[in-house]
Amino acid sequence: MTTPEHQRLAAANAPKGATPWRRFGPYLSDRQWGTVREDYSAGGDAWYATTHDMARSYAYRWGEEGIGGLSDDKLRLCFAPAFWNGHDPILKERLFGLSGPEGNHGEDVKELYYYLDNTPTHSYMQMLYKYPQRAFPYDWLVQENGRRNRQKPEFELLDTAIFHENHYFDICLEYAKAGPTDILIELTVFNRGPEDAPLHVLPQLWFRNTWSWGCDAYRPELRADEGGHIGVEHRELPALRLYCEPLEEQPAPALLFCDNHTNSRRLYQTEPPAAEQFFKDGINDYLLHQQAGAVNPAGVGTKAAAHYQLLVPAGQQQRLRLRLGPPELAEPFADFDALMQQRRDETDQFYAALQADLPSDDARNVQRQALAGMLWSKQFYYYDVPEWLQGDPAMPPPPPQRQQGRNAHWRHLNNADIISMPDKWEYPWYAAWDLAFHCLPLAMIDAHFAKHQLTLLLQDWYMHPNGQLPAYEWNFSDVNPPVHAWATWRVYKMDQKQRGGEGDVAFLEGAFHRLLLNFTWWVNRKDVENRNVFEGGFLGLDNIGVFDRSANMAPGTFMEQADGTAWMAMYALDMMRMALELTKTNPIYQDMASKFFEHFLYIADAMFSSPDRKDSLDLWEDEDGFYYDVLNTPEHGRLPLKIRSLVGLVPLFAVEVLDEDLMREMPRFVARMSWFLEHRPLLAELVSRWQEPGKGSRHLLSLLRGHRMKLLLKRMLDPEEFLSDYGIRSLSKYHQEHPYVYHTAEKDFTVRYEPAESETDLFGGNSNWRGPVWLPMNFLIIEALQRFHHYYGDDFRVEYPTGSGEYSTLLGIADALTERLTRLFLRDEQGRRPALGPDAHFQDDPHFKDYLLFHEYFHAETGQGLGASHQTGWTGLIAKLLHPRRPDNHLFTSVTDEAEDQRLMQEQEVQEAPGK
Repeated sequence: MTTPEHQRLAAANAPKGATPWRRFGPYLSDRQWGTVREDYSAGGDAWYATTHDMARSYAYRWGEEGIGGLSDDKLRLCFAPAFWNGHDPILKERLFGLSGPEGNHGEDVKELYYYLDNTPTHSYMQMLYKYPQRAFPYDWLVQENGRRNRQKPEFELLDTAIFHENHYFDICLEYAKAGPTDILIELTVFNRGPEDAPLHVLPQLWFRNTWSWGCDAYRPELRADEGGHIGVEHRELPALRLYCEPLEEQPAPALLFCDNHTNSRRLYQTEPPAAEQFFKDGINDYLLHQQAGAVNPAGVGTKAAAHYQLLVPAGQQQRLRLRLGPPELAEPFADFDALMQQRRDETDQFYAALQADLPSDDARNVQRQALAGMLWSKQFYYYDVPEWLQGDPAMPPPPPQRQQGRNAHWRHLNNADIISMPDKWEYPWYAAWDLAFHCLPLAMIDAHFAKHQLTLLLQDWYMHPNGQLPAYEWNFSDVNPPVHAWATWRVYKMDQKQRGGEGDVAFLEGAFHRLLLNFTWWVNRKDVENRNVFEGGFLGLDNIGVFDRSANMAPGTFMEQADGTAWMAMYALDMMRMALELTKTNPIYQDMASKFFEHFLYIADAMFSSPDRKDSLDLWEDEDGFYYDVLNTPEHGRLPLKIRSLVGLVPLFAVEVLDEDLMREMPRFVARMSWFLEHRPLLAELVSRWQEPGKGSRHLLSLLRGHRMKLLLKRMLDPEEFLSDYGIRSLSKYHQEHPYVYHTAEKDFTVRYEPAESETDLFGGNSNWRGPVWLPMNFLIIEALQRFHHYYGDDFRVEYPTGSGEYSTLLGIADALTERLTRLFLRDEQGRRPALGPDAHFQDDPHFKDYLLFHEYFHAETGQGLGASHQTGWTGLIAKLLHPRRPDNHLFTSVTDEAEDQRLMQEQEVQEAPGK
């Protein structure tokens, strides 16, 4: 089905003469203060360099922020509403939250807002903000969280009783595009309380400050015109005007102007030049402190607001209409309602086409909000590291420590693009492995944008000259799991299906060549002993281990990481699969496929050495049936760190199934592979049943044989270990009663099962990998089980759950895990959504219960969402998991099949036993 939104997408993606439907979008950050980019301190203390208190007075260098904001794709012109309830000490222009050091579980936004709807071209967008009618409890939130330790939960906005008796406004913000640069803006204010309540609404328009730094003195202009509207003049944008509709009780809103300049008088006690007296916080000071001189009486500036004063009756609503469009519109509101409704209807059509197979309205609501969050989480991300290190000509030079400090080795990096963020308040910066997961749900609705995101991080101005991908702005040199190749291949296949079977070979080939550089970096930098066992380091899992895996170890001490090694095995298989696909159009890629096939076998050899091998480096413990990291020290040699965590499940991910038909098309690859297996018999043994056709003439490449898979799945599917009602835990529940302790002369290091927030501040921030359920890792587990089933078929069955006496195919288990994950968001028999936690507002209130938050991770015992509350990045994967199971899936078999299942497993173990 081709809907109007699909037609706009096609026009926006046209190779020639594209219509710029994406020119304007939700590209403001939800938070710019407290970011690395705005930190010019000597010690790199970003949370203290710019604070929430400074934000209203501080002109940002690298970005902008707002509540439900809109901007052009270079963040030149910005729009966002501001509010004042008559009680707050400051104008509500930005979302409030705690900095990392202030929160008892790290940084944490303390507002209630929901991204409800969006389309890929942003032709229609809807966001809801809940604003209290009483004074916002800024100080209380800071003080109470400061009093709490890590053993106590976060103190949230609802805990203050600020919403008691519904004394709040629901402010619904909607955007609809009449054209690429003609945008309708509607704000509907609902008074949910029992009394009439006043509200000041100030739609604000401003330019990002590009003129104060000594690089380019050009200053754009906003100016009041005779019609009571705001004219927009910028040399890089078309002429625009913000039309502000009068209200019946307020014939015309007052227009207030100031400049997007830092209030140096307030922040630094220095007197600014006379031309910069109308500061960024002028509208705040004019309204809240009656400082008439804070705004420019000439009606000109680089920041402006239309001031509406409302009195909203109890239980009723009021509506404001604005339009940012061409200056020649004679009647800007004549067709407003019809256009707005048309875009709403077209958005419904777009999602109806996507969601035709979803089983319920509830599932459709969850998926639509997940995808809306993905689209709202786009942000213009600007960071030029050389300029940031050097400082600006018109500003004081940065401290000399900066030249050897954070990101000093990334002087090539110059980012100025629209990028998918993990969370625009808590993580308003891209992260390499987060972004890879984002691209799958994004590809469901906008494969063009998903491909662009994956390509972006591989460009010279992102990727380090040595081949490393940038991790995230707090430390670009940290190492995230290498999932970029996996995401590239998955997005290519999703796009290929959408294009009727025609793959975007140019995209795949371009990404493949750049990924070669990154793969080489991994091989050269992360395999210290040249044994195909990889350290990896941090790998995005924060506190999952005993030690901070990002930290440098003592001389002669290093770690062999089960997950780092398995990620590289997965990487090799993904690269092999891409090369085989590229071979269909260029046979030369068969050689590259052979290279990655052989590299996988060398890694598999390191993961699975035979007992009689003197150089055995096996990371597997057969007695425990699990993979462990191994610590190497000069004093004690190799010591397995026997922590049962996701680290030991990552080897599941390295699996690929090749069909016989594909092999027949690759004679050169097959010839090289046959020679290699014939002349490397020990390596040939590592490929499960390679010489024997599997079901449907398929062949399997995997780190796991039948024996190991049986033992590993027994752990993973045990409710007393990894299997939660809501997915696979990140740490085995076994460690609740049996914590792992590593003893040293100085102190003991302990890892204990923690199903919710981290109970220590050990390199965890507000993330905890010692028990909670994480969507991305569960997603990869489900995919791996599906691939294994593709090879083994219905004859291979495993007890699920462990100890239940019931047996299932691997596909059935994948579907069962999917059901557990979707259970987080869907209403249960009592109408409750586990992810929303115990608060009655979230679960029962009609103005809350159907609005979704997509958290960073989830309580392994209750399912409650934890961590970042708008992590629609990788938690947005739920949108992909919500599609219904295939009708031929058999979840369970009778317990009477156990004998046959055991016979099949025993037969397989004999065939695949070490040395056989």
